[in-house]
Order: sequence, then C-alpha cells, then structure tokens
Amino acid sequence: MRNEEHEKLQQWARRPKTAQRLALRSRIVLGCAEGLANQAVARQCGTSARTVGRPGALREISDTQVEEVVTRTLESKPHQATHWSTRAMARATRLSHMAVARIWRAFGLQPHRVESFKLSADPFFVEKVRDIVGLYLNPPDHAVVFCVDEKSPVQALDRMRSGVQSP
Repeated sequence: MRNEEHEKLQQWARRPKTAQRLALRSRIVLGCAEGLANQAVARQCGTSARTVGRPGALREISDTQVEEVVTRTLESKPHQATHWSTRAMARATRLSHMAVARIWRAFGLQPHRVESFKLSADPFFVEKVRDIVGLYLNPPDHAVVFCVDEKSPVQALDRMRSGVQSP
C-alpha cells in the first residue's frame, strides 16, 4: 500500500464526520495491511470475521440481467406507453425499480427524455401537412392566416434556458 493511500485510510478511519461504513472499511483495510489475521482485525474493529473477509457487498444482479434492462430500454417500448418507466421495466425484468434506476444511471439512459424530432404516427399526417403548407404558399383571397405554435411548458422553458427566444 502506498503512503498516500495509508494516510487517506487513516483520515477516513479517524475523522468524526466520515460515514460509519467507510470508517469501518478503512480500519479493516489498515488492520489487514499490518498483516493481522481476519479474526484479529475483526476483534480490533468490533465486527465479524466474515465482514473482514468480504470485499464489499455481494453483487446480486447478473451481467445478463443488466444486458436485458439496457437492451429492452434501447430497443423496445412497453405495451401502450411511449417509453419505459423504472417500475414498468422492473415488472418486465423482475428486478426492483431501484435496481433499474441504478442500471440506467450507470449507462446514462434516460428513456423519458427525447432529444430528437418525432414524426407523427397519424395516418392523415401527409394530407394535413399539405393543407397547412398550402395555406402559407397559396392563401385564399381576402383571408388572414394565423399560425399558433403549441409548445409544452417543458419545451418553452428549455428554449428560454438555452437563450433561444421563440418568435
């Protein structure tokens, strides 16, 4: 163990504001670095030999489960919904919603955020676009054409934050 690491562990072990888990783990590592047996370190730290011999919390989620969550998030949508929620994904994969949230955070996934243009699924979309564009290109005689741009409050706030003002 390098000198800097040893000093940092000692600081964590002695500092009163350190989280108790971190302080205990630091004392365990320091005791093991002195060459003490697990039983001796356990007695010195007031814990069990199993805690001393264990390298941290055991992982409960397999790589296969993580891959399933990531793949489903990126390549599918839940039935009758626009995107996955942590709870819907948890039901689909039989994990806890907090486990799903941790996986999403680790991979930077945010299925509720859309950063791209969405094309309408309306079967009459093309006809409606032609009608609207036709009004602009060839308005009827003696008519006034008004355009109202509907934005959700989130889109409007996002534009204001980025410094782009709506026309």
